[in-house]
Amino acid sequence: MTDSGAAFGTGARTGATTATTTGVGVGPYRELTFDAQGDVDPATRAAVARIEATDLLVFAHGWNSDRTTATRLFDRFFAPFPGLVGTGVRLGYVGVVWPSIRFSDEPIPDFDPRAAAADTATGPDTGLDTGTRRALGAFWPGREAELDRVAELLDARPESEAALAEFGALVRELANVDRPGPAAAADPGGARGVPALFARDVRAVCRELADALAASGADAGDAPGLAPGDGLRALWGGAKELLRQATYYEMKNRAGVVGEHGLGPVLADLAGRRPALRVHLIGHSFGARVVSFSLRAVPDGARQLKSLTLLQGAFSHYAFSDRLPHDPHRGGALRGLQRRVDGPVVACHSSHDSALGLFYPLASRMAGDSAGLLGFDERWGAVGHDGVQALPGAPRLSLEAALRDGLPTAGCVSVDAGSVVRRGGPPSGAHSDICHEELARIVVGAGRMGR
Repeated sequence: MTDSGAAFGTGARTGATTATTTGVGVGPYRELTFDAQGDVDPATRAAVARIEATDLLVFAHGWNSDRTTATRLFDRFFAPFPGLVGTGVRLGYVGVVWPSIRFSDEPIPDFDPRAAAADTATGPDTGLDTGTRRALGAFWPGREAELDRVAELLDARPESEAALAEFGALVRELANVDRPGPAAAADPGGARGVPALFARDVRAVCRELADALAASGADAGDAPGLAPGDGLRALWGGAKELLRQATYYEMKNRAGVVGEHGLGPVLADLAGRRPALRVHLIGHSFGARVVSFSLRAVPDGARQLKSLTLLQGAFSHYAFSDRLPHDPHRGGALRGLQRRVDGPVVACHSSHDSALGLFYPLASRMAGDSAGLLGFDERWGAVGHDGVQALPGAPRLSLEAALRDGLPTAGCVSVDAGSVVRRGGPPSGAHSDICHEELARIVVGAGRMGR
């Protein structure tokens, strides 16, 4: 079992308890800690069960590399809530901590001024800084030799086909895309198999990823806007992006496991122990996948979950669909599960999110698609980029309209939050620009907790 606290600089058993009551300005606040297999730290689970409140806000972070960053995010996002809820509401706060990773060049607005200044000062760099290398070691424990070689190749950027091929093989191994399984055996390289990003020729993929970086405004290395004759050295910016995409692929799988086999059972148990407690789920990025997949473990007819708010959700915009537009015989991974929420499922999205508008489809697109990686294909869109799709009757609102007129009392609703979720540099754009009072007001409205 992986130590869930390792990615956050503390052991799950020793660090979680001391971290549950510090660093966040609202209260009562506790952290709920999971490892990569979805196993919960029992001390944090017990602490959450003891919270005295009428309404519990449960917020799962997206990509982070340390507990400090996750706690700062929780602190910033939760800060407006005490002034927004009605007098009969006593809030409790929970931060869901799970092992994820964020590269240092993915700034969180207002969180990383020193890192942003350092990036500007040093210019383009395809290497791995010390913090990212350490975070990768925690994210993929026991893979130090492979990661050292990956870092060496990114730093050296050799003009060598063999070196690029070696890099691609290492990344594929780190991402475990070759692990055996019944789905992969039944459909090799297909919709349930290996993403094309890892199955195709590594040189071609690195070239297209370098072009994608240039399109996002990021510097892909020595030569953004690559021409067919450019040397191999210019492709290493795309190679670093391939490594980043491997972490996205792993986080996507991990988030589903943590949600379904970790958070979901904890919520079901909490409902049995505290039937009057109203729970409001919130998730950012892959954390939105965590809280959404927890619905798989919630019994039909449960009434404790009163709202689900997805902030820049990094999973398919067809997840709740009964029928996929490109395959009417199949539904989305979460089809019908919005009915397990006794209130609305709100998908906040923004077109300013480059991570979901450009890079998420690269990670999600599967082999067998003849279009180039940069060609937009709606089937791989993210709910945090354009909201819930292919679900008849699901309304689409502007943020202003949602705040002015209110939200539906049930079912899925998409809210265009682009008027506030708009800040952030390349490569991820506004993906992490979520700490706004307007979004807190959306959560309060969804949960019918307002004044």
